[in-house]
Formats: sequence, C-alpha cells, structure tokens
Amino acid sequence: MTDDVRLVPDPDRPRCFYLYAGESEQSHVDLDDPRHLEFDYVRYLSYVLDALAPKGEPLRVLHLGAGALTLPRYVAATRPGSYQQAVDIDADMIALVRESAPLPKRVKVKVRIGDAREQLAAAPDDCYDVIVLDVFAGNVTPAHLTTVEFTAEVARVLRPGGAFLMNAGDGGQLKYTKALAATIGALFPHGCVLGSTTVLRGRRFGNVVLCGSTRPFDDAAIARRAAGDIFPTRYLDSAEFAAHAKGAPVNTDGSAVASPAPPGLLAEMVRKRSSRGGARP
Repeated sequence: MTDDVRLVPDPDRPRCFYLYAGESEQSHVDLDDPRHLEFDYVRYLSYVLDALAPKGEPLRVLHLGAGALTLPRYVAATRPGSYQQAVDIDADMIALVRESAPLPKRVKVKVRIGDAREQLAAAPDDCYDVIVLDVFAGNVTPAHLTTVEFTAEVARVLRPGGAFLMNAGDGGQLKYTKALAATIGALFPHGCVLGSTTVLRGRRFGNVVLCGSTRPFDDAAIARRAAGDIFPTRYLDSAEFAAHAKGAPVNTDGSAVASPAPPGLLAEMVRKRSSRGGARP
C-alpha cells in the first residue's frame, strides 16, 4: 500500500535497520540483539511489558501495528513461548520486513494484513493478556483508533487483569494525550503514562505512551526502569494519570480526530534524513 517502503542501514550498529514508509520513520530493528530498543517509546513499552508478569512468563500479546516487528522480537526474547499476533494494514511493509529483516526461525508471530480496528473486532472475548497499539498513518494516529468505542473493544478482547498499551505523538499543552487518558480511563480504572521529561513538560513534540488496566500497575518497577533510561524520562502513576486526564473530553466515534502531526521543522528534519538515508531525529 505504501509507495516507498525501505530499510535503511543504521550507520552506527551492524545488522540494524531503520524502516521508512514514505517520509515517515516507522521502526528500528536490531537483527542480532532483539533486546536493543533504539526508539525511546519502544523502551517505554518494554518497561511496562516487563512489569506485567514475573520475569520470563509467557504472555498472549496482540500488536496493532507491526512495523519491523521490533516489539514482538523483544517479547519473544524476554518471554519465550509467548503467543503473539501482529496486525498491519501495509502489506508491502510486511513483505519487505519478512524478506529483508526476517524473524529468527524460533520466533513465531502470526501476522495479519488489515485495519487494526476491524481485526480487533474479529477477535474473541478474553483472548489476550496485552494489546499494544502503535499505528501511524504517515505521522499521525488515525482517529478511529482513539475512541471510547474502540477502547471498549480492547477491554472486551483483553483477559481479566490484562493491559492496554498505546503510543501516540503530542506536544505543547498535551491536549491530545489528555483526551486519550480520559478515554482510556473511561474503561480502565488504573492507568499510567511514560514520556520524555521535555515532552511531558510541553517543551517539545514527541512520543507519549499511555496504558490502562483493570488491575494496578507495578509503579515502583516501571518508575525504576524509566529513571534508568538513557534520556530523562518521566513516569506518571495512576493518580497522576487521572490528574493528566482531568477535565479532558472522552473521544467518541463522532468527535475523535487524528493525532497532531509533528511541527513543520521536525517533519522537515524527518524528510531530509529519510532522503539521505540518515538516522531518526
């Protein structure tokens, strides 16, 4: 579906690649070390995943948005025996990844081509321990994946005590992710947020990870991992999650909009680096 999907070698690490779709940087993957997570938001997702169950315990994970299958590789390495399914609408991207950055033979991930919401609707009740949403159309998250109706489907498909993890882009006053927190909070009584300190303080645009569950998160474990990140990272626990969402509207199918695109300068940096095969901004 994408006109220009390509894997660009990482000049700083052998057998590592950046995945581009058009002008948008989608993923980074290390074929030799699946535990190496280059992008900050993927590390944030891993901090939550690692705290959801005892070390090494297999989980059932549904990835909405596949990219280079970076997170499924990580789960397979850290929780052997996990059942994983990944969904992506871009058949060309999946074909490229399968051919040029294939999964190791021992790693089993079922990949389906299709719209994330449609595939979620087809899943049975109480099926997964974790659902991860990391879907971008270009540089934005589609509106239909951010609503309370969609989140209700997530809650239906999760097992009791399961967790919903979502990546989105935001900046400034964080109005978009505040509405996402309100929407997630409408279905899940416990939540948390991870992001760069500068992003969560509204100083720049970047990725924000939001999570919801019917059981409390291990705040101490996740906060400890966040504090050890290579860049200053902030963790908001359930009380702070509720404060983040306070007063924000709940997204519905009738009101939701796509996530904000990166500011013009940042988008131009991505375009220029993409065209010359460079690294992410």
